Amino acid sequence: MGCSSSSDSAGGDSGGGDSYSIGINQLVQHPSLDAAAEGFQEAFEEAGVDVDWDIQNANGEQGTAVSISQQMANANHDLYLAIATPAGQAMSKSIKDKPLLFTAVTDPVEAELVESLDKPGKNVTGTSDAAPIEEQVELITQLVPDAKTVGVVYSSAEVNSKVQVEQLTEAAKPKGIEVKSQTVTSVTEIPQAVEALGDVDAIYVPTDNMVVSGISSLIKVANDKTIPVIAADSGAVEGGAAATIGIDYKELGRQTGEMALRILQDGADPAETPVETASEYTYVINEDAVKAQGVEVPKEIMEKAEKL
Repeated sequence: MGCSSSSDSAGGDSGGGDSYSIGINQLVQHPSLDAAAEGFQEAFEEAGVDVDWDIQNANGEQGTAVSISQQMANANHDLYLAIATPAGQAMSKSIKDKPLLFTAVTDPVEAELVESLDKPGKNVTGTSDAAPIEEQVELITQLVPDAKTVGVVYSSAEVNSKVQVEQLTEAAKPKGIEVKSQTVTSVTEIPQAVEALGDVDAIYVPTDNMVVSGISSLIKVANDKTIPVIAADSGAVEGGAAATIGIDYKELGRQTGEMALRILQDGADPAETPVETASEYTYVINEDAVKAQGVEVPKEIMEKAEKL
């Protein structure tokens, strides 16, 4: 059932004697989600709070995410964290009487995790990784000035990706850009889906857990065809996309950890704790990918970008 680990973590004095048991259900291993998990744990370390961690990974399988959720509910932890939308949906069905936080969820209302962003309404709240779509479309036009078509490959099972494709389509219209999409049901379908996009001028990678976990196969086709790849997050850029303007997932995880501490230590009610979003966005450029995909990055972007 995926991988799991459990360990005590402390940073300095243990927060006035506080000690908690926390279960983390991460959908799949890829750089962005790993960074979110790391940031969440660091928030507790920095606060000097002892935690017995139960960390499990569903390896991208929704059925496994459900099984992990049921197992964790029986473990009766003090608080739970779901990383990525499908993990959040699985956990919300099993965890009803303890605080459940989520991170790396694009649209928690559409995913039916919360009633609204301002008043979640149940035992669930957390942080959204909603991408700055308009800024990312602007980045596409800066890197590929003559772009008329943008291709997207995404998982048909991830509501977060459907939302992003709809937002991308709307944001691209005023720029005269048509969005073409292909859906996949497994990582093995990614290369064929990229080929099926045809001769698009650029490819956009949303924060789709399946596609990002299999990003290498998408990048291979894009590089072979010299198609620029612009991503919604830095994890995909680490995997070979040319660039993004997006959020720092480690900081998002830390932000989620700080919310968890307010709930555990200060008695904050998840139902009344608004969903939070990232406050800052950064450019990230993969210099090898830029060369492979024939992209010329404007000097003003290159000067302020984090380079990989």
